[in-house]
Amino acid sequence: MADNNQPPSDVELSDTERLHQLGYAQELKRGMGSFSNFAVSFSIISILTGGITTYYLGMDAGGPFVITIGWFIVGALTLCVGLGMAEITSAYPTAGGLYYWSARLAKKNKAAWSWACGWFNLVGQVAVTASIDYGLATYVGFLVSLYSSSFHTNVRWTLFFYAVILVAHGTLNTFRVRLVGMLADVSAWWHFAGTAVIVLALLLIPSHHQSVSFLFHHENLTGWTGPFAGVYAFSIGLLLAQYTLTGYDASAHMTEETHGAATEGPKSIVRAIYISIIAGFILNLAMTLALQGGAKNYAAVALNGAPAGGVIFIQALTGAGGKLLVIISMVAMFFCGLASVTANSRMIYAFSRDGAVPGHRLWHRLHPETRTPVNAVWLAVVGAFILGLPSLYQVGGSSVAFFAIVSIGTVGLYVAYAIPIFLRLRAGKSFVPGPWNLGKWSPIIGTIAVVWVVIITILFFAPAFYPWTTAVDINWSGPVFVLVMAIVFIWYGVSARKWFTGPKMQGGEAALEEIEEEYAEGIIPDEV
Repeated sequence: MADNNQPPSDVELSDTERLHQLGYAQELKRGMGSFSNFAVSFSIISILTGGITTYYLGMDAGGPFVITIGWFIVGALTLCVGLGMAEITSAYPTAGGLYYWSARLAKKNKAAWSWACGWFNLVGQVAVTASIDYGLATYVGFLVSLYSSSFHTNVRWTLFFYAVILVAHGTLNTFRVRLVGMLADVSAWWHFAGTAVIVLALLLIPSHHQSVSFLFHHENLTGWTGPFAGVYAFSIGLLLAQYTLTGYDASAHMTEETHGAATEGPKSIVRAIYISIIAGFILNLAMTLALQGGAKNYAAVALNGAPAGGVIFIQALTGAGGKLLVIISMVAMFFCGLASVTANSRMIYAFSRDGAVPGHRLWHRLHPETRTPVNAVWLAVVGAFILGLPSLYQVGGSSVAFFAIVSIGTVGLYVAYAIPIFLRLRAGKSFVPGPWNLGKWSPIIGTIAVVWVVIITILFFAPAFYPWTTAVDINWSGPVFVLVMAIVFIWYGVSARKWFTGPKMQGGEAALEEIEEEYAEGIIPDEV
């Protein structure tokens, strides 16, 4: 990172000038390199988080077949979504990301498109943060119970651990971007090394492994029956991969803090996805081959409330070895949640900068010394905690809330991803690409991406398990998501359309430079 007392480099000048062209001053501290930008997205994707906490879903709905073959199907289609986003990131490298792109790309109703995309993104990010940290909280209780036979975890303990984890993530995110970037780098290497250790341990140590043919075994433990039950179960099981391969919009939200943002931002998105696809497949392979007792035996344990990946580790490597793999995964989950809060806070900061979030003046303010959006960080933390409160209602030891939060986060983010890609398709040749672009492949890749998002939106709001012994057994993520977004859209129709005009330009070149000078002097402008 450049010394504050030295003149900016050519790259910094280029980044700042491009940000000025987009209408914004360089408020956030630009202190991230390309690897750190990649590391944030790679950490949020976190195959050691999503791939482990939702492994049970793939095993119940589709079995090993969906965990292996389904992973590549979802991976290829997700890469199309990422490529479409990367191209737009290069053209508009700003922390607002998706909602800003929507306003720039829409031919009509720019403010409405921007509003919708921004809120889908915000709701999805809060839900993803909640699912990551709540998943980690269940593992904390699981680990404590392994070391203390007198400790019996329950939903209240899990909520307590959840709150502590969120506070820790909020606290770390209040420091300078240099620390956040450093932790992102550590996280990326931890994921690489941790995945390697887990894979080697599961392949080399257990005395029993499943046969290779087991990888193609189909299983349906969802309770659904009928001629198409197997296909339906396989489709539901795809959520394992789709939930894991999400959150890479973080690289776009961090572009105002990244050097060479117009090229490094898009590269980081694509790199984070394809590396996660490869590493995730290897991890899934090792976990599935190390499964003790077959799919039905494992599912019975997982559905009884035990963390999915933890069960495999403890059964495959008895004693300290299994506990070590659990701890490696938990550290990765902690880094994942930390990166998620980082990305979430930047989106809140940018959306507030344009007046779209209630109390926007408070959430847009930066700390005068660190120049980080501290208030936005804590709004992200509180929002995630509130979304985790329904986890107190459980049936049969298994939290229906967790599955719902996972669905809301996945669909919310992917709808937000699809909106600017769809508008990019409509814009046609009027879209001016950045230095990183797809060329003639852009329409084909963009169309595949939009169609896939429509499909997963339907799938992941569908009921996963049957029968419904009580009302809470139903997948209530769809109704809740529709209710939340209905409130957002009604608010826009009744009030926001009168004052929300989309991304606000902060002024001309002189005004932007004045804002930057005030921040450089440690002065937070009253209104920017």
